[in-house]
Amino acid sequence: MRETAKAADLLAWYDVHARDMPWRVPPARRGLGEAPDPYRIWLSEVMLQQTTVAAVTGYFQRFTARWPSVADLAGADDGDVMGEWAGLGYYARARNLLKCARAVVTDHGGKFPRDHAMLLKLPGIGPYTAAAIASIAFDAPETVVDGNVERVMARLHDIHTPLPAAKPALTAAAAALTPAQRPGDYAQAVMDLGATICTPRNPACGICPWRDPCAARAAGTAQELPKKTPKKPKPIRNGIAYVAQRSDGAILLERREDRGLLGGMLGWPGSDWTEDAAAPAPPLEADWQTLNEQARHTFTHFHLRLNIAVAQVGMNADPSKGDFIPLAQFQPAQLPTVMRKVFDLARGNLQKLG
Repeated sequence: MRETAKAADLLAWYDVHARDMPWRVPPARRGLGEAPDPYRIWLSEVMLQQTTVAAVTGYFQRFTARWPSVADLAGADDGDVMGEWAGLGYYARARNLLKCARAVVTDHGGKFPRDHAMLLKLPGIGPYTAAAIASIAFDAPETVVDGNVERVMARLHDIHTPLPAAKPALTAAAAALTPAQRPGDYAQAVMDLGATICTPRNPACGICPWRDPCAARAAGTAQELPKKTPKKPKPIRNGIAYVAQRSDGAILLERREDRGLLGGMLGWPGSDWTEDAAAPAPPLEADWQTLNEQARHTFTHFHLRLNIAVAQVGMNADPSKGDFIPLAQFQPAQLPTVMRKVFDLARGNLQKLG
């Protein structure tokens, strides 16, 4: 089957089965001339990096309700944006989100550039995100390849080279299929196919629009593709978090440096995260009580185990790092996930956090 026919079959399937997403213009409306909002496409693509649609949807709706345009986001307070992002993970994305929004407003008059090369120059936009914006927002014939597309291509062509070594071959296969007509819809269609039909486990080959040309289905190898190079075991890092509450209820928090994991986010003063268990001096003198439970969290490259020390302190407490925040202003939802885990374990041991 010619590549143009394959693309046409997939688009016909997408016209009926496109997923409903708050950032997406459905194919019927797009066919009537409604164009996607580049701001919403960019925001959704940044949020969706290494994150599921289900996890992103609520964040996207809150962000766009609070900051409906790129200019609104560019003018937002950094702390407010980081707080809204809390829990979504990969916090460098939120920092780059602000940098990119401000660059679009300052350097491009508040409009995202249409050109792939120009998009690549914006902070936080790599080859995949640039291709997705150019294709979905501006209908440019760019090749959009995420994990779903890699899986579909590996099966369609029965490619057994393990990832990540297979990426060039999978990208070339995807590029050969990208049509000149409706490339934005096609990019979303192939991602939808991978998310709903050509799934990692138990693909629904019987109802797939590409079941006839699929080489892996014919060979009986679809279940085992794509192959992946085994990952090394994740190391375990350790640390300590100090949770202090003043007699008026105020709690001690610090905003982490912009660089590194959780950069720019609020959290509890504590140690670096290392493979040894060395603990620094606490942020102030107090009768610290170490809990019997640890906050445990897994990041991309390591597992984290945080010991938790809690203390009630007087009004004259003078911390060496961090600041006391009035209890009425404390919003646990603005903490990153690992810091909320610390809070959940510590709250029962402090008088005014329970």
